[in-house]
Amino acid sequence: MLTTWLQGLLMGASLIMVLGAQNAFVLTQGLRGRHRMSLALTSALCDALLIMIGVAGMGALFAGSPALLAWAAWAGAAFLATYGARSLYSALRPATAGALVAADTESGVIKLILTTLAFSLLNPHVYLDTVVLLGSLGSQHGDTGRWWFGAGAATASFIWFFSLSYGAKLLLPLFQKPSSWRILDCLNGLVMWGIAATLIQKALAL
Repeated sequence: MLTTWLQGLLMGASLIMVLGAQNAFVLTQGLRGRHRMSLALTSALCDALLIMIGVAGMGALFAGSPALLAWAAWAGAAFLATYGARSLYSALRPATAGALVAADTESGVIKLILTTLAFSLLNPHVYLDTVVLLGSLGSQHGDTGRWWFGAGAATASFIWFFSLSYGAKLLLPLFQKPSSWRILDCLNGLVMWGIAATLIQKALAL
């Protein structure tokens, strides 16, 4: 079973360690010191839940429902386009480095968790990676093995999001100037608009 768990861990890591809207959001909030624990835990739990739904056999439902995938694509595109615009707008606003990296531990946690949930759940790619792909791969390991495979993939999500959120502190010396934050906001905005465009293309094709 350890071998099956390791296979799930490696497959989950290969899927999650790519540049995307969810990772960009967690990284940005980690740099700003905003509720690192809550956001990392929310992201990891969402992934774990979707992975377990997939290995339980629900992957076929999502894969065989173009209407469901189309709805998720349009909702995700609208959210990412809006948040991308906000990121690009933030890049144009002057701000001091101190204000940008100040920790926000007293307020805003609910809003940030809800935004994290949106990044986690309003993206069809998440369902394709976790529910459909990992669910299908997990089902190949039998009734017991699929749960070990899913547990390995879920472990990869926990390791990744906590490393991303807390490891962001190591990058703080690079973000002592407002210009660095403007570059990051621009990159975030372009990534989100790019993903939104691909989602629209997929929705139109369904």
